[in-house]
Amino acid sequence: MADFLHDDVFDSGLSVLDTLVENLYICSTLPTTFTQASDTYKLGVKATPTVSAPSDRTGGGRKVTISAITDGTVSADGTAGFYALTDDSTSKLLAQGDLNATQVVTSGNVFTLTSFDIGFPDPA
Repeated sequence: MADFLHDDVFDSGLSVLDTLVENLYICSTLPTTFTQASDTYKLGVKATPTVSAPSDRTGGGRKVTISAITDGTVSADGTAGFYALTDDSTSKLLAQGDLNATQVVTSGNVFTLTSFDIGFPDPA
């Protein structure tokens, strides 16, 4: 393992999220594929979520921030516990993870999410 990695190394990886994310899906189950995120487990979607440029991460490393969402569209009833960030034009699942808290959603309503970070820690 490297003892040091320049910020540019981290930023190159994180820039994919900053430049390619087209949708944020909320899901009932943690998706492991694009199809699961965008169809099988999909409960709602926020088109073109705001993803920041890479920046310093508290405690060292680099991160991007996904801005808070106030107007996501719910398309199915269920309990959302996971998010997925996708590049729909190439059918790629770029990132996925747990939501800060689960939320019960109803088709036809909107969903909201607080902002959250995705990042890399500095090498130890």
